[in-house]
Amino acid sequence: MDKDVTRARRTILAVPGSSDRFIAKSRTQPVDAIFLDLEDAVAPPVKEASRQRIVEALNDPQGWQAPTVTYRVNDWSTPWTTMDIVEVVGGAGAEVDCIVLPKVTDADQVKALDLVLTQAEQAAGLPVGGIGLELQIEEARGLLHVAEIAAASARTETLVYGPGDWMASMGMKTLNVGSQPPGYVGDAFHHVQMSILVAARAHGLQAIDGPFVGIRDLEGFKTSASSSAALGYDGKWVLHPSQVEAGNDIFTPPAENVERARRIVGAYRDATAEAGGAVGAIVVDDEMVDGAGLAVARATLAKIGERA
Repeated sequence: MDKDVTRARRTILAVPGSSDRFIAKSRTQPVDAIFLDLEDAVAPPVKEASRQRIVEALNDPQGWQAPTVTYRVNDWSTPWTTMDIVEVVGGAGAEVDCIVLPKVTDADQVKALDLVLTQAEQAAGLPVGGIGLELQIEEARGLLHVAEIAAASARTETLVYGPGDWMASMGMKTLNVGSQPPGYVGDAFHHVQMSILVAARAHGLQAIDGPFVGIRDLEGFKTSASSSAALGYDGKWVLHPSQVEAGNDIFTPPAENVERARRIVGAYRDATAEAGGAVGAIVVDDEMVDGAGLAVARATLAKIGERA
């Protein structure tokens, strides 16, 4: 399978899989992606019933405005993971773009998910490899193995930073997920975010920032999103419609950058065709552009979902 890392993922809306009301509201949100949650947002007594609710929601012909639809299973330390995969893929796998796996700590967990997912696709008569993976790095062990995790499956499209569980696992002195802990003068998240980003880019994946829980603190959300966007992250989870517009704006490249990227890609394509593939550097807008510049242009277009 060719992983689709050209999907726009500027904003990814978290939707509790146990709530018909929130599922209905999510259908018209102007986000790039949604994920229907079976993990943190769903209480243990209703996890099994929520699988069927998600299957029904996925099969509903209303669909979503969001072009990418995913769902999050429970992590492998729970008794629910396998059936989260089997029941939802078996019931509505044709409507699923990706599965989100939380609390990934090593490559074996990714390989196990890939194996079960392959069997579920086969049993449902679906193309093997058609469903991608999004992997959450949320604790120390996962970060130590992040490169191996990124390389563990050809299905993987994104690595996702999970700030809530990360902050808890580190013992950070704050209850505001996504906010800097008081008393630390630097950026407490820089190391983990950059490590995830490096592993993602080294393996041709997107990197997604996790949520900022202060849904009434729009300035705090903007600060958090702007920081990860400046590093090079492709998007951010959002928890509330109030965060969507700002998230889309922050993770959308400036219009002039997009137009220049299109000119670079087009000029390179024309030059390559004329030279029979033997092109080193070209001139675009009176500036030299080589292979590295082309890569930057393509990455810019990928952020808005354009394959170049």
